[in-house]
Amino acid sequence: MKNQFSREYVYAVLQALFVTVLWSSSWVIIKFGLDELPPLFFAGLRYLIGSLLLLTLVFSNSSHRNTLKHQDRRLWMMLFVYGLVFITFTQGGQFLALSLLPAITVSFLLNLTPFFVILFSLFFLQESPTRFEIIFFLIALAGILCYFYPFKFELFSVSGLFVGIGLVVVNALSSIIGRGINRGNFVHPLLITAISMSFGSMFLLLSAFSFESIPPISFSSLIMILWLGVVNTALAFTLWNNAMRKIRAMDISIINGTMFPQIVFLSMIFLEEMPLMNEWIGLIILLISTFTIQFNRARMSGKESSQGSAS
Repeated sequence: MKNQFSREYVYAVLQALFVTVLWSSSWVIIKFGLDELPPLFFAGLRYLIGSLLLLTLVFSNSSHRNTLKHQDRRLWMMLFVYGLVFITFTQGGQFLALSLLPAITVSFLLNLTPFFVILFSLFFLQESPTRFEIIFFLIALAGILCYFYPFKFELFSVSGLFVGIGLVVVNALSSIIGRGINRGNFVHPLLITAISMSFGSMFLLLSAFSFESIPPISFSSLIMILWLGVVNTALAFTLWNNAMRKIRAMDISIINGTMFPQIVFLSMIFLEEMPLMNEWIGLIILLISTFTIQFNRARMSGKESSQGSAS
């Protein structure tokens, strides 16, 4: 059996952690960019640039080209839907939510996603929640109540909260659709990401030109768009896909779990967002409950995979 802590494995873990730093820093860059750019236009340009670079990698690889040639219409339709949900609605919704709410609040809401995934899995994947998951759902609910106490919602943008809740729903749906595509098809993750992102980014830009007033792009905004598109999207997704091929599911859940505190820390430093005491308590409760749920699911998935390979 290969040593799970070999140099190659440690390198893959460090590579994945580096990607989480890039993705966490995106929140700060987006908040700064939204001072000049409308959210849908900003998001559309980021993911259009990222998708073009990823498509270049796809079509420069003969194996990837052959894979695409032999796919039926059903997969293309699934990638189209996935692009709409994951990029147009989820990523566009994230930019829109960040234009209306503090970054820490948006991150807090997005960390409710695992619980919505459990709920949707019950209906779409026939995966029933365990008693353990129900308990931690109730713990997370306590964290939500603590974070928003004393429920003075006038301190928040009401429209922002509605966008944030919708963002959690579509993010959970994108997780379900993504799992369905990856579970049912032996297609490289790079292909799935590149194709779906290209569909989604085009609809983001169409929405931007339909509903937003497009301003001239300043030099500083151009730098932010290029950085997000090239480094935090194309490079980050390439490194992530490469690392995920070598890392255990349990370790992936731990690595994913580092993004929430990273975003909080960066928001405090660069955006001067300082949570109140009750918000700190709610953040910690939610962090522990969501991490526990994700880690437990990853552990059970790893057990199932090992049992399947042994039979």
